[in-house]
Amino acid sequence: MAKENNSAMDVDNQNSESVDQINSPRFSINVLQLLKSAQMQHGLRFGDYARYRRYCTARLRRLYKSLKFTHGRGKYSKRAITASMVTEVRYLHVVLYTAERAWSHAMEKKTLPDGPNARQRGYLIGRLRKAVKWATLFQDLCSIKGDSRTSLEAEAYAAYMRGNLLFEQDQNWEVALKSFKGARAVYEELGKYGDLENQVLCRERVEELEPSIRYCLHKIGESNLQTSELLRIGEMEGPALDLFRAKLEAVMSEARSQQAASMTEFHWLGHRFPISNAKTRVSILKAQELEKDIHGPKADSLPADKRLATFDKIFAAYNEARSCIRNDLASAGNSESMKDDLSGLDKAIGAVLGQRTIERNQLLVSIAISKLNKVRDDKNEKVTKPEELVRLYDLLLQNAADLSDLVSSGRDRKPEELAFAEECELKSLVFRAERCFYLAKSYSLAGKRTEAYALYCKVRFLADTALKELQNSKTADQAVIKELQTLQKESRSNSCIEHAIAIMEEEQAPEKLSQKISTISLTGKDKKLEKFLMDNLDVYESAVDASVKSMSRIERFPPSFQAAARSPIVLDLAYNLIECPSLENRTKKDKKSFLGRLWR
Repeated sequence: MAKENNSAMDVDNQNSESVDQINSPRFSINVLQLLKSAQMQHGLRFGDYARYRRYCTARLRRLYKSLKFTHGRGKYSKRAITASMVTEVRYLHVVLYTAERAWSHAMEKKTLPDGPNARQRGYLIGRLRKAVKWATLFQDLCSIKGDSRTSLEAEAYAAYMRGNLLFEQDQNWEVALKSFKGARAVYEELGKYGDLENQVLCRERVEELEPSIRYCLHKIGESNLQTSELLRIGEMEGPALDLFRAKLEAVMSEARSQQAASMTEFHWLGHRFPISNAKTRVSILKAQELEKDIHGPKADSLPADKRLATFDKIFAAYNEARSCIRNDLASAGNSESMKDDLSGLDKAIGAVLGQRTIERNQLLVSIAISKLNKVRDDKNEKVTKPEELVRLYDLLLQNAADLSDLVSSGRDRKPEELAFAEECELKSLVFRAERCFYLAKSYSLAGKRTEAYALYCKVRFLADTALKELQNSKTADQAVIKELQTLQKESRSNSCIEHAIAIMEEEQAPEKLSQKISTISLTGKDKKLEKFLMDNLDVYESAVDASVKSMSRIERFPPSFQAAARSPIVLDLAYNLIECPSLENRTKKDKKSFLGRLWR
């Protein structure tokens, strides 16, 4: 009988708890929008995971204090959050930000400059496990205490965290794929409803999940992704793609290390330099792979900003190779043959760097020329001036001179080096002609017709000289020849225009001068009558022109000139002809004694 009573009491308690859960209020959290705004405002706009982790810690501290959900004084006492404790939405925020703090700490270790070492990688995976644990708890609590949308978003968030953990562990690719696909399905459905901002955020998250899904399919073997496609996917932006980019970089560096094992020599202008350092080989191989993007068949289709970013990566790779070579030089000891090989390799890498620098500056010149010739539609768009092109051509001339000096250094030069030095001289001649052309344009815009005419004539001379040299050269570039012919025609037409404008200005100069003199007024009154408030204080009349949106005119400033009477000039001409009377009788005479008169 007692057992029956106890079982009846248990059933009543369970029923009462279920009734309380049903009757309890349902909380609503827009999880994706909340996290996206917090991430963008606190560091993840620039990939600063340390700052975002500090924000999550500070946010949790404020939540603990406001909820009075502290963990003891002095000694830490663990307090778990259960469904019965969630009486406010802030308890759900505690669980969510704890998961975010663990995830951001893991990503901070993942995005270290040199990558995480073995110990840091173990810590990283531990933090990702912690993030999965708190995300799962958040999913369970939202399924009980949240509305249907919040529950779905929490489910997608937990699936995304599980996928990140398996993605980093390089195992269970099928489970990781299932997690990422589950998160994508939820965000695709949520993107069909709600306000416009929420729909955009859901679509962005779907796009960020797509590369991870494709990579999982590639690892399973269900997708035939090429390396170039993976690299193109890795160029996408977003905090959700940082883990994918780090994984892709690790895979690519491993592939480069395997490929660099077969690279033993560096070929340059008929020379062969041995490469013994593995880091040097990997850096050179990375730079050569990037060069395919700017010299390949698809190079013209790339936008200018992507090409500039590729040039920056090439410079970084070659500079890293040069630093490794110089470290080897410092530790080479007394081995002369090794020092000669390393010095030659350093010279070759420096020459390749100089070539890429010239190509990058030529790309900047083409961008500036397109902006100079383009009709400006937007008022806030920056205008390119000819002076900027002159500065760029100065850089190109300096680059060409440095490259020529570098190649010309050394005693035993091969025919390839001599031909390369001649090519550098030809480039310098072409750059001088183009620099002179834009310098003439800047003088023309400044109204200096004589200087502009002389410079255009100089451009014609330089272009003629460069054309003759290029036509005699066996390796002449036809595109450069066409550019010089166009430059020659433009300089000829512009010199004629400058000459004609100078003659017209000289003819019109006296007329303009007389016109300006005729408009000079001492009173400062213009032909256009302006109303000022101080002139009509006795008349109620507006001092603001209704047809023009301008400030009210109270008084003229600076004040206009007024004619003022001068003081008379007194010339005292009679002073020199006046005879003044003697005043000796009025002067005081000295009285002397008797002895004084005797000695007089």
